[in-house]
Amino acid sequence: MAAKSFGERAKLAESGGRSSIDVTDFRLRLEKLTEAIRTEADLNPLGQAMAYGQLIRVIGNRLALGAYWETNPFPRDAELMELPIMVVGHMRSGTTRIHKLLASDPAHSHTRYCDAWRPLPGNLTLRRLKGSLDLTMMGALNPWLQSIHPMASGAIEEELAWLAGALNHSIYETQWRIPSFSEFSEARDATPIYSEFGRILVTDSLHRGTVTRPRVMKAPQFSEDLAVLLAMYPGARLVIAERDNAAVLRSAVSLAANQMAIQSNSCDLAQIEALWAHKITLRDAQIEAALQGWKGPVARLNFDDLNTDWEGEIARTYRELDLSLSSEALTAMRAMMTASETGHHRSHASQMDRFEQQN
Repeated sequence: MAAKSFGERAKLAESGGRSSIDVTDFRLRLEKLTEAIRTEADLNPLGQAMAYGQLIRVIGNRLALGAYWETNPFPRDAELMELPIMVVGHMRSGTTRIHKLLASDPAHSHTRYCDAWRPLPGNLTLRRLKGSLDLTMMGALNPWLQSIHPMASGAIEEELAWLAGALNHSIYETQWRIPSFSEFSEARDATPIYSEFGRILVTDSLHRGTVTRPRVMKAPQFSEDLAVLLAMYPGARLVIAERDNAAVLRSAVSLAANQMAIQSNSCDLAQIEALWAHKITLRDAQIEAALQGWKGPVARLNFDDLNTDWEGEIARTYRELDLSLSSEALTAMRAMMTASETGHHRSHASQMDRFEQQN
């Protein structure tokens, strides 16, 4: 049999494991995103380099996964894996803390940073090393990154990178002013995004042998797309993070301003605030709409209550989700909370004040 040409291999890598709808959706999203970056984002040289690097990585990861699925199709019954525990809520509403507490339970599984950003199955040591190098480089470019969202290559991480890999808008609108792409994405069916997400989840779970343990998953974008997620995982357990919207807005604006200020020639605080006020309203509405008629277990965790008595709130959450809270889980959670007391994120509260003073 003749060897396949480069073009034939590339076409197989693009379509491997995916429907024609998935392929078309990604191509259209890439076209709309690059156009918005060129015409709206007003990126400085660093921002241009960062945008180029992110999109090249997205395309590279997508082709590598497609090539992998073309030659390593996973068994269809693997989709019947233990159903997930989803942490849903606004960015800066306490979702990261809730996610890490639940993911610390040895009865659960979770995504690591190296799994999120380097999803192709392979040697764990090498992937963790590459993840550490990525974080070192990002830290050099943005020294405040770890105060915004503490990360380590082998540590618990959200699945935002899997959504970014399918060109969901959430990570990009946090960094760049791209209103046309945000509007396009908000109006578009998110099913192809989560089809890719689901393929990566099954692949990762099979590769790591965690299919029989519920995956604790989290991304702020889940709030916006909750109806799609619940249709995919009708047996999921939900944890809804709640916090005063004014506090959420202030913290979200601080995060986005930090990202935009280093990448753009223009960073307008009023525009950033307007975007995230809109996102909060939109996501609140999407959550409530998705929960209409939902019969699955839901626990709600308030940011301030979690600050006051996290152990009591976690115990209540486990009861409401019909989960067993073991002594081993509590020990792991206490260790995580103790470690977080000295974490870089403690300095995040002062960032908004500095930004306002400089503008």
